[in-house]
Amino acid sequence: MKAKITVNKNYTIGKIDKRIYGSFIEHLGRAVYEGIYDPEHKMSDDEGFRKDVIELVKSIDVPIVRYPGGNFVSGYNWEDGIGDKSKRPKKLDFAWSSIETNEVGIDEFQSWAKKANTEIMMAVNLGTKGIEDAKNLLEYCNFSTDTYYSNLRKQNGFIKPFNIKTWCLGNEMDGEWQIGHKTSEEYGHLALEVAKVLKCMDNNIELVVCGSSDENMSTFGSWELDVLDKTYDYVDYISLHQYYDNEDDNYYEFVGKSVCMNNFIKGVSAMCDAIKAKKHSNKTVNLSFDEWNIWYRTKDKPFNKWSAKQHLLEEKYNFEDALLLGCMLMTLQNNCDRVKIACLAQLINVIAPIMTEKDGKVWKQTIFYPYMYASIFGRGETMNVICESEGYKTKYSDFIPYVEKSVIHNEEKREITVFLVNRSLEEDMDVTINFENFGDCQQVEHIYLYCDDLKKENTPDTESIYPQKNDISTDKKEEHSIKIKKHSWNMIRYKY
Repeated sequence: MKAKITVNKNYTIGKIDKRIYGSFIEHLGRAVYEGIYDPEHKMSDDEGFRKDVIELVKSIDVPIVRYPGGNFVSGYNWEDGIGDKSKRPKKLDFAWSSIETNEVGIDEFQSWAKKANTEIMMAVNLGTKGIEDAKNLLEYCNFSTDTYYSNLRKQNGFIKPFNIKTWCLGNEMDGEWQIGHKTSEEYGHLALEVAKVLKCMDNNIELVVCGSSDENMSTFGSWELDVLDKTYDYVDYISLHQYYDNEDDNYYEFVGKSVCMNNFIKGVSAMCDAIKAKKHSNKTVNLSFDEWNIWYRTKDKPFNKWSAKQHLLEEKYNFEDALLLGCMLMTLQNNCDRVKIACLAQLINVIAPIMTEKDGKVWKQTIFYPYMYASIFGRGETMNVICESEGYKTKYSDFIPYVEKSVIHNEEKREITVFLVNRSLEEDMDVTINFENFGDCQQVEHIYLYCDDLKKENTPDTESIYPQKNDISTDKKEEHSIKIKKHSWNMIRYKY
């Protein structure tokens, strides 16, 4: 099987905002407790954070992490998680039928974020709370004034503000499962009033308004249009959430679902632009795809209610999951003109690329490597390329190309990175890449992931899915031919 890719230096989709490689840590299961925070672990520092976890997060170069939820935030009182730990209350968390100990709150999380070299994307509670709570939290986090909440932060030992730039106006407020669920009319009005106050306090912050919980919601579309119509002048992004599954155990349907993700993005972008046109606005509202991943095995798994540090949503990922995740990352890259923020949900233990053992090691799931390589080498501009590839038909698309691709140009480094997935189960792929207007290019690296067993998983003791190096040609030329294995993920780097 053959494919041809043409890359012209003059044709780009847009510059990648590094925040599309963001992630998410919610007070859920073992994401925080026994994930990033475990003061009894031998690898923990003086604040109780696991240093081995921090180092692995730093190796991905995660630029932003959404916190503290998620469904959790809609019932959360942030003031329970600040100040003297000995005086913090334990509370029932109705989002996940758990007990929240409040050992970690924004005080601790901002410290962890600095250690992990990442920024915080802060969510405010618009379920059980509203304007007053949101403005108090912003003051606590970002202000140096001689006022109550700013002074309270200083009394708690933090003289300098946390300077959190990006703020989510609630979470999945269209979902009936959400604490404080609202109609688009109710949420749109509340989000507008909160946005007006927060922007009045600090016009330099960015605000993300809630879109639909996923594109299968019965209100999808009408929700976006209603909420944007109310809030457009005050918000910077609208959120998208989507998880994909393989419940039918159909490989070709599954690894093609990045096409659904692409269509979702295009649809919400069009809705944003429809409201822009309606309002005769010069402002463009972009997208924050702040929950995305593969999740289905652990959705209905039973657990013990009203306990802390439960093993919730600890999805085990296999090789075909890594293939789809690689395709989804390429989809985000190929939509970088509109998707400016994206959060792989989540980062540690809960539907995550990184797993920890209590009193044990930290280890990498199969999806870790496509995520890491995209983040490290996917910085620059996404090229608008032409790809000629055979394809196949599914129930949701008349054409899924066997080759999924994205091409990133980093002009500063004079480097071109090509990400490829060969979806074919049967055939290796001969790929020709033409680089136009770059001059001669030299291949410097070809990393790939491959496994004969699509269902193979990594475990704490055995890493079956890991990066392998392919032979490269050092010839300098405009046209390159490479071979990629059947059902494989690939990253090929060139210098010019």
